Amino acid sequence: VQLQASGGGLVQAGGSLRLSCTVSGRTLSNYVMGWFRQAQGKDREVVASIRWSPGITYIADSVKGRFTISRDNAKKTVFLQMNSLKPEDTAVYYCAAKHIAADSYNSWGQGTQLTVSS
Repeated sequence: VQLQASGGGLVQAGGSLRLSCTVSGRTLSNYVMGWFRQAQGKDREVVASIRWSPGITYIADSVKGRFTISRDNAKKTVFLQMNSLKPEDTAVYYCAAKHIAADSYNSWGQGTQLTVSS
């Protein structure tokens, strides 16, 4: 699959932003889509994931209650809605995909930068 992420930018603390990841190349019913982030000097971490069908989601504790993940079947797009943003959310955000039987994510989009100012 090919992934195209978009939607990053500069936002003030407390603000909201939505990231999008458009997918092409395969039927996604047996795929898991994930959002990851990597802050400067830190390891990459998973933020959220969604099993395309039937839409089961996972949200990391660090963003639970503030971030949600969803997908639009018709547009083959995965969204990461980010609310109540904090400076510590500043990072490069990546979307990724893996088959449900795969051990790890093997398709990655380009990163999109989110900067949250205090």
